[in-house]
Amino acid sequence: MPGSWRNVPAAVSVRRFARATLSRCTDLQVSVPRLLVAGLRGGGGKTLLSLGLAASFRSRGHGVAPFKKGPDYIDASWLSHAAGRPCRNLDLFLFSPPVAIRSFLDASKGANIAIIEGNRGLYDGMDAEGSFSSGELAKLLKAPVVLSVDVTKTTRTAAAQILGCQTLDPEVSLAGVVLSRVAGSRHESVLRESIEGICGIPVLGAIPKLPEDIFPERHLGLVPPQETELVEDPLSRVREVAEKYLDLDGILGVARAANTSSLNSELGLKDVGAGSTGQKGSAQAGGTVQAQTDPVKIGVFRDEAFQLNSLESRTVKIGGFRDEAFQLNSLESRTVKIGVFRDEAFQFYYPENLEGLQEAGGELVEIPPTEAEELPEVDALYLGGGFPETLAPRLSGNASFLESVRSAAGAGLPIYAECGGAVYLGKRLHYEGESYALAGVIPVEYGFQAKPRGHGYTVLETVAENPFFQVGETLRGHEFHYTYMVSKPPEGLEFAFKMHRGFGFDGTHDGLRIGNVLASYTHLHALGTPGWAPALVKAARRFKTR
Repeated sequence: MPGSWRNVPAAVSVRRFARATLSRCTDLQVSVPRLLVAGLRGGGGKTLLSLGLAASFRSRGHGVAPFKKGPDYIDASWLSHAAGRPCRNLDLFLFSPPVAIRSFLDASKGANIAIIEGNRGLYDGMDAEGSFSSGELAKLLKAPVVLSVDVTKTTRTAAAQILGCQTLDPEVSLAGVVLSRVAGSRHESVLRESIEGICGIPVLGAIPKLPEDIFPERHLGLVPPQETELVEDPLSRVREVAEKYLDLDGILGVARAANTSSLNSELGLKDVGAGSTGQKGSAQAGGTVQAQTDPVKIGVFRDEAFQLNSLESRTVKIGGFRDEAFQLNSLESRTVKIGVFRDEAFQFYYPENLEGLQEAGGELVEIPPTEAEELPEVDALYLGGGFPETLAPRLSGNASFLESVRSAAGAGLPIYAECGGAVYLGKRLHYEGESYALAGVIPVEYGFQAKPRGHGYTVLETVAENPFFQVGETLRGHEFHYTYMVSKPPEGLEFAFKMHRGFGFDGTHDGLRIGNVLASYTHLHALGTPGWAPALVKAARRFKTR
């Protein structure tokens, strides 16, 4: 039923991925110093604090592993720049706790501090119980919380709010507070006395009201670093703020005091380790996962630090996807080229999605649609999200490239497009009083409105044949878009998905499909949908050998 996301079972592929990952572990021991930066609400200073910590600890010579709780591309991109290594998203709605833990452990390798930026308020989740909140993630990873508190025009009441956070869920380790927008030294003194006296936790920093925003902002929040000419300038400034106003040694002490015990008990695991070989297990109801001797080899992102620093850095070769859906005997001999739109207009790609394509046998070819004269020789296209509206004149003006995309789609090239990528494939975009011709692969026109048309998590049921997902398959993703379909699609154009949660194209459907093209407003994460990358590569192979 629409809206009944609780009753939608996790995809079989997610459970299979969890078994595969956990079967490789000797123990889910987490020892990296870590902390989660949370707030009382959105816009309370979490991002500035997280970036300041990442940049400062990096400048001190620490290896910083950055993470962002929830679906987010822009903050994660800034965190990647601040820390000097890829930021990973951790989301308990998009993928299961075992997968989240495995991702955290792998991405933390080689680091001596992990910084997780929360989202919204500490206990804000999908419902009244705070499901999938930052607090739930902190408990899962046994990460102490540093709370960023906007203290504009308040003193002792801030202590009451912090005390409420402490008592609402005692299992969340609230280890310290950083004050933001402090009016002056007297204001800070009263706040410190109130909070430390009433709550019994230290104030680890007091950031004053800053004269101007350090980071440029736009309708989706911060302007992405890809569109910022001098990326190092705001990062240098936020590092200076952190070094001047934060107790960095105290915060590092909080991270180092994090619980280092095994996380097996958190997941109800039974002896996941050397002693488990020879014992078969399976995913049980309620999310319990046991080890198995014959793991399914799918979607396990396993280079030495679970990270690829660039699309060109390496091609990961694995033995093959050996379940009934993916009978591939030799990935090495069947490499295909996957074109990825990548420039200021298209930036929204999870690292795991790109890595998943590489591991499935895809060679990634970056393509800048604002500059390329024609589509290079590729076997499939992946169009991520971004801000095509802000570069609409350049995109629309590149007529030869638009024509080459349109021609390739007509020839059967598999194309998977999300959000901004779906807009690019449309006929026209109406934006700020202008109308821009686009690729015309999907015969619909788009408009742009001041408020989000779709924003939040999505649950999709696959209801029509398409190149990438089986009918009946349930997917979890997210959407955030100001664009919308101006008119209904023409007769005969199918939607691949029925919306159980979210807006999509029309509040009921998502995923316009024509030929081998699927254009959706929903963003997917490869850790939550591990069958997606192999399916796209498989479609590319079919096209290559047609």
